[in-house]
Amino acid sequence: MLWSAIARAASLLLFSQVAISAVTFTNPIKNPNGSDPFMVYDGGYYYLTTTTWTNVQITRATTIAGLKTATPKVVYTDSNSARCCNVWAPEIHKIDGKWWLYYTAGQSANLDLQRSHVLQGGSSPWDSYTYKGQLKATNAPDAWSIDGTVLTVNGANYFVFSSFSPNNLQSLYIAPMTNAYTLGARSLLSEPLNSWERVDTPVNEGPVALYKNGAIYLAFSASFCWTSSYSLGLLKYNGGTVTSASSWTKSGPVFTSANGHYGPGHNGFFTAPDGAEGPERQHTGATHKCRDNHNHEDNYHYYEDNDNDEDHNHYHQRGDPAVRLRVMANAVAKAGLEEPVYSNDWYSQCVPS
Repeated sequence: MLWSAIARAASLLLFSQVAISAVTFTNPIKNPNGSDPFMVYDGGYYYLTTTTWTNVQITRATTIAGLKTATPKVVYTDSNSARCCNVWAPEIHKIDGKWWLYYTAGQSANLDLQRSHVLQGGSSPWDSYTYKGQLKATNAPDAWSIDGTVLTVNGANYFVFSSFSPNNLQSLYIAPMTNAYTLGARSLLSEPLNSWERVDTPVNEGPVALYKNGAIYLAFSASFCWTSSYSLGLLKYNGGTVTSASSWTKSGPVFTSANGHYGPGHNGFFTAPDGAEGPERQHTGATHKCRDNHNHEDNYHYYEDNDNDEDHNHYHQRGDPAVRLRVMANAVAKAGLEEPVYSNDWYSQCVPS
């Protein structure tokens, strides 16, 4: 179980001198303590959720660049020995008018007690949070689980997380949510069976939902996170029973190591108004984990996609490593696409050597 813990402490970075909507961002924007970044935009603020392994922090600012100097607020620590430590993967989601913070935690001695938990917040992501409880599937109430996220399909919420399958493979599971803190029975959604999901150790983890033009996707991390083969895959919902694996189509890898950046993973997506074109126009943002050298020194990256064709072409020509995640977000936005078309082969052709 060690593979899910290694390489989680690092900094959140922006790709250097990335100009979006007439604003320039520079690396890094959060250093240190930028592990497992997740971001939302609400009420005029960007809220960046991170962990130091012992607590959960939220940083807010009216611009992405402002997160670099904003003071983070510790929103939760815990003295309970069963959930005090190895705090991973915090995410905030708004359900029924309240913000809820989902995270993974366990004991200090090892990773055997890693479980998914939830904090209850208020009407703003900046409000105080209190511990609500452990997320327990009715058919596996105390199973090892990490990296939980919320998926919404046709107005119903589902909790998607990583746990071990009967084949002892770290896999993705899904469970319906009767409310923000109560789960139904879990179902196996995806096992790491493809070669690109099994480098060093078979792993599926870090799921996150992506919604574009009526299409629903789950991006996830695959293979051992300490290797340069740690990558992103994609599950596309095709309709039918949401909790059935047969309702989803897997593709990948859609985001892999390139241009000196190694092992990208643990990604997230969000939408926010594009100030250059008015609040009606939305752009997609993404955060992800990536190592910048073969010594496995983790860095965290951020990128935005405002669907500007000129900007899109500019990054193709530059060969910026961010283009892979950017294109993944952009490709699924195009009507009629069954899956992102910008594969690893495409990337090798378009990026200068």
